[in-house]
Amino acid sequence: MEDEWGPGQLEFSFSPLTGMAAADAAVLFRSAVKQVCQRRGLLATFMCRPALPNFFSSGWHLHQSLLNRPDRSNAFASASAALSDVGRRYVAGLLEHTAPMAVFAAPTVNGYKRFRPYSFAPDRVCWAVENRGALVRVQGSPGDASSHVEMRLGEPAANPYFYLASNIAAGLDGIRRGAEPPPPADADPYAIEAPPLPASLAEAVAALDGDGFYREQFGGTLIDYLVMMKRAEIRRYEDALASAAGSGPGTEAGTDVSDWEMREYFEFF
Repeated sequence: MEDEWGPGQLEFSFSPLTGMAAADAAVLFRSAVKQVCQRRGLLATFMCRPALPNFFSSGWHLHQSLLNRPDRSNAFASASAALSDVGRRYVAGLLEHTAPMAVFAAPTVNGYKRFRPYSFAPDRVCWAVENRGALVRVQGSPGDASSHVEMRLGEPAANPYFYLASNIAAGLDGIRRGAEPPPPADADPYAIEAPPLPASLAEAVAALDGDGFYREQFGGTLIDYLVMMKRAEIRRYEDALASAAGSGPGTEAGTDVSDWEMREYFEFF
């Protein structure tokens, strides 16, 4: 646990957990924090970007590695590189499926206002070794037994089961197909030629709706349900912005965090 940039902003890190235990721990943690704070007359929020003075966006960085079945060794570790061949293919899968994955990682309108250049949040689909500006950050070095990858797409309000499952499905797809990622960003991940991240929840939902991979992996029923729910959420947001814009000068223009987002997400998450 450590103090972060904004007032009351804290970062919590978990020790490595296996499979479903990681998602269970995230649910228990969020619930416990909110209850403890409520009993003390405080409000804990996992909203990504509250509209409060001097606040900064919060992300959810998902650290991942795979174990070899025979000896439980780290399949991402390499004696000669920061990431093994298996790890590189896993990264390739993450990058290839990023756009539709965004709905699982950042499921709110508010979460997309975090993707800004030079903010320690990503703004495009790229990877790098030990660079916090990249979407996928490799942490490790040759001979490091703990080498792993860090997906920086998520927001704290994400459903942990969807977030983890969407990453695992994408990474394993890269391994199965022997995919290779593009060259990593050597210096500035905000200047590299790479596809931009979805600029809004609407863009991400459109990508998921037209994506065959997650429909195959998760089933069309689940994807159709999520798309329907998120489009209803987007309509309510757009209606609120239109209503505010029609009420006179100085109203919410939708360029930053709206009053609707604070009402919708601040206490709920």
